[in-house]
Amino acid sequence: MSYIVTVNKLLISKRIQILQMLCEGSSMRSISRTVDVSINTVKKLLVDAGTACAAYHDANVKGIKSKRIQCDEIWSFCHAKDKQDTSGYGDVWTFTAIDADTKKVPTWHVGPRDLENATLFMHDLASRLSNNVQLTTDGHKMYLDAVESAVGPEIDFSQLVKKYGALEDKEKKYSPAACIGSEKVKINGNPGIKAESASHVERQNLTMRMSVRRSTGLTNAFSKKLQNHYHALAIYFMFYNFVRIHKSLNVSPAMAAGLTDKLWSLEDIVNLIDEKKNQTGTLPISEQTVYGNELIM
Repeated sequence: MSYIVTVNKLLISKRIQILQMLCEGSSMRSISRTVDVSINTVKKLLVDAGTACAAYHDANVKGIKSKRIQCDEIWSFCHAKDKQDTSGYGDVWTFTAIDADTKKVPTWHVGPRDLENATLFMHDLASRLSNNVQLTTDGHKMYLDAVESAVGPEIDFSQLVKKYGALEDKEKKYSPAACIGSEKVKINGNPGIKAESASHVERQNLTMRMSVRRSTGLTNAFSKKLQNHYHALAIYFMFYNFVRIHKSLNVSPAMAAGLTDKLWSLEDIVNLIDEKKNQTGTLPISEQTVYGNELIM
């Protein structure tokens, strides 16, 4: 007796709809209800798409010519907030870099906000640039050694150090202290002080918070698994760089940076997934990232 085994494959229209909602800030359970698929289907597509997007970014976002790069970190949490966590996660930081002219995000990194991860982030950024740039970061001291390690003293490097006042009401747990001023500090080279700014990367962080629900400050859609957090970010940055038209450019950041000559669609991302269909959901070594002493796989 012979048997015919059939494998159900989600319609491409539904896969596109799920990816669209993931990139527009919807939670996975709301996507499950809206698209009428199981939550496991959404999770699987999240992992498959995140793996494919991370692989494409790692292999193709290289040789970038930039003039001004701004870097920052954005906070979120995984499983539980840091003081309440028992799983070893808690606070999760995403290091981001942006080209101030093309709005391209050349790299990003997930990990604790420390020197080790800042150094990994800066080395990866340096490997993707083809020329010397003017680099601006916030005033965090970890960047001093991280930049020195990655590119040496020849880079035009400055920091924008913000000064904050005291909180008026100590009970305001979710309100940051008011920024009462900032100072531009030259670190290396000859940075153009008048052109120094972190406004582009800070605006990108806001876009990220609005587009990735699990990065919202007060949310019940936070990541329960660090792997899913990583995959969600991989999809978002692929969408931001290649699919989404930047209003100030009228093209995608990837087109402005010369990384592609066409505006991608979400169907193109689905095709990336299908190209990797013979691989598992585990990221290859070159596409893994380190969180503390743990390898995200």
